[in-house]
Amino acid sequence: MSLTGHAVDLQHPTPSLDQARSWAQALGFSGLSVVPLPPPDSTAAMEGYRDWLAQGYAGDMDYLHRHLDIRAQPEALLPGARSVLMVTMPYLPADSPTDWREQEARATLEPARAVVSVYARGRDYHKVLRQRLVRLAEQLQRAYGPAQFRACVDSAPLREVDYAEQAGLGWRGKNTLLLNQAEGSMFFLGALLTDLAFASVSVERSRHCGSCTACLDLCPTQAFVGPYRLDARRCISYLTIEHLGDIPESLRPGIGNRVYGCDDCQRVCPWNRYAKRATLPDFDVRHGLDRAGLIALFAWTEEEFSTRHRGSAILRIGYSRWLRNLAVALGNALAAACRSGSRAEATEIRAALLTRADTADGLVARHVAWALTQGSLA
Repeated sequence: MSLTGHAVDLQHPTPSLDQARSWAQALGFSGLSVVPLPPPDSTAAMEGYRDWLAQGYAGDMDYLHRHLDIRAQPEALLPGARSVLMVTMPYLPADSPTDWREQEARATLEPARAVVSVYARGRDYHKVLRQRLVRLAEQLQRAYGPAQFRACVDSAPLREVDYAEQAGLGWRGKNTLLLNQAEGSMFFLGALLTDLAFASVSVERSRHCGSCTACLDLCPTQAFVGPYRLDARRCISYLTIEHLGDIPESLRPGIGNRVYGCDDCQRVCPWNRYAKRATLPDFDVRHGLDRAGLIALFAWTEEEFSTRHRGSAILRIGYSRWLRNLAVALGNALAAACRSGSRAEATEIRAALLTRADTADGLVARHVAWALTQGSLA
């Protein structure tokens, strides 16, 4: 969404970044900074990005191959743009306990429990951030006169992490996510392009991961080729959200009970002991998604899926992929129940899977058939 007005009067005083930060904080953002356009450090970042694509690490996310010229020159998204305001917004639910990382780790060890990535348990962040960015733009217009804006939240070919790093909001961690010392990585990024000319900021460009490789070592599917290098084709978040087809059988056991996304590389990061709680109720957990069971979710009808996930980012994967993911997790749960000798639990899981064994949806049927082969009790 964009707000468009006349070009800003060049006689206007330089907009105040401190004032913009104050307004942003009142809107629920935890950080705001600016990168002048055109961006100063674009060539090296684009070379790395093109190489990443050439290696096939983007999987079937074809949209990442498009608009490479705009990724190199973001001002093309808003003709006349002179600044990009980068913002962060924390999403860890307000009532998260101090030991939330330990609790999330324990959840992945309960095979019959469905684990949904923390960011997706509340409202769709695309809508929340976009609405707040538009409100920030309106405040800037009232203060500095007619100006042009474009709000971007994972919706445009924009290298958000690179620009947030250039703006001094953090550094790219070895897990490829933006980290900062004040709040870890449990936050969303948003961008507001504008033809207002904010003064550039002095930024300390340093990384603080040191020799730590916890995020790389913990990944259940070994998706990291090395530090700062992710093969999305092996990433659980990619496989359960972006990937359209069958999940490779060799990777299914590693998915465990994760049915939408994966937080492992964030949860284990030492900096996330400083993760901030969300100040907006939008990110409160909805429909018990922090404690739901696989069997209960697998029983949802398509109408229940659409109704309960209304306003959620989960809705975008559709009912078929939702069931595909649950079938994989149930197959892993069946294997765990059989290993532990829990006949009653294994029987219950098999019964749940059999309810969809004859579905006309080939994607679901194939994953259910696999799941049913994952364990047996003598």
